[in-house]
Amino acid sequence: MAAVNVQNLVKDYRTVRAVDGVSFHVEEGEIFGLIGPNGAGKTTLLRIISTLLRITAGQVTVFGHDVAEEAHRVRRVISYLPEDAGAYRNLTGRSYLKFMARFFDGSGDMVEQGLAIADLGERIDDKVEQYSKGMTRRLLVARALMVEPRLAILDEPTSGLDVINAREIRDIVKKTVRQGTTVLLSSHNMLEVEHLCQRIALINEGIIVESGSPPALKEKYEVETIEDVFTEVVQ
Repeated sequence: MAAVNVQNLVKDYRTVRAVDGVSFHVEEGEIFGLIGPNGAGKTTLLRIISTLLRITAGQVTVFGHDVAEEAHRVRRVISYLPEDAGAYRNLTGRSYLKFMARFFDGSGDMVEQGLAIADLGERIDDKVEQYSKGMTRRLLVARALMVEPRLAILDEPTSGLDVINAREIRDIVKKTVRQGTTVLLSSHNMLEVEHLCQRIALINEGIIVESGSPPALKEKYEVETIEDVFTEVVQ
């Protein structure tokens, strides 16, 4: 059974079609990336899979559960990190993780897992308002992954981060997958996703224009990077 199965998905916002007949699947235990420019439909797709948006047409299942008909079951096995997510600025990092853990089992083990993922050292007891963007993003990634979801949905997880912080976030994601979580992520950074994902789908104007493994796509188009593949496809 696929972790995610998307079939002929359509999403309209009144007169605007944001997603137009998209189909793809995510295998359990892989990192699957959605690549495309801003406004291509990546975030809309992730929000639908996360049960936050209604489908206009088509079907989406997560581990066999229909996101429209069984949203409550889907929510039990996923964790979603939006690009614009924020943490409560007046809480310390530790207090924030404890607070978020209460929405789940609230156990000390879950909080310890979050502390280990965030890896903020003594700064974990500082208020979030004192954190850099990179530190805040690490805390938010920890919040998303400490619940050990079967599927982690990450929207632009390294957006706006410097090279060091972005690499550390990527390392966290890869470690999480080794521990059994499937990851679906979006990014406009094609080089990053090329090195992180086993398979990718390139989306433009709400349509998937190409998909496959990065090596196979580069070989197919006889180019050196996935960005070159995308340029070839959309010309």
